[in-house]
Amino acid sequence: TWHMLLSVSGVMASIQLLFLPFFPESPPYLLLQRGDKAGCLKAMKQLWGEGNYQTEFDDLMKEKATTKGTKIMTVLEVLREPSVYPQLGTMLLLLLSLQLCGLSATANLQESIIPYVSLGVAVSEIISVIFCSSIIDRFGRRLLLWGGYSLMALILVLLEASLLLSDRFLWLHYCSVTLIFLFIITYGVGP
Repeated sequence: TWHMLLSVSGVMASIQLLFLPFFPESPPYLLLQRGDKAGCLKAMKQLWGEGNYQTEFDDLMKEKATTKGTKIMTVLEVLREPSVYPQLGTMLLLLLSLQLCGLSATANLQESIIPYVSLGVAVSEIISVIFCSSIIDRFGRRLLLWGGYSLMALILVLLEASLLLSDRFLWLHYCSVTLIFLFIITYGVGP
């Protein structure tokens, strides 16, 4: 019944697509991108209810005045801009390093457990995103990078030890899976 579980995301996306036309546009988008002041105020009232939103509107107007001379770039324009190549390369390297590291294959698990491990990996990624977004402003990127890489190195040493000893102790297979989950969470919070 894994196909049914995996189809849940498609069902949820379909429900979102059904209701999306009934929601207003984002007020900042209406004001900053389209220049529609009346539409912006109308969207604020639809989203937040009746009230006086003059302060929020004034803040958006200040932002519009600040960004008046800047050009808004499309995704393709950003990809063609040479000044962002180092940042894009770093992001791509970080994303691919987790996807291509082969951690899930190292645990030597029974085939019947692998779908649960895949589900656990997805849950670990969600936990790391939520956790990272709540602490990144408090600790800063530099500390999270150093701490993340240090913890990842420690977890990999423990994972290697658990894999070497897993022939003697069968419970170490589950310890390896737990270490993989911790590695993914640490990767998501740090790098």
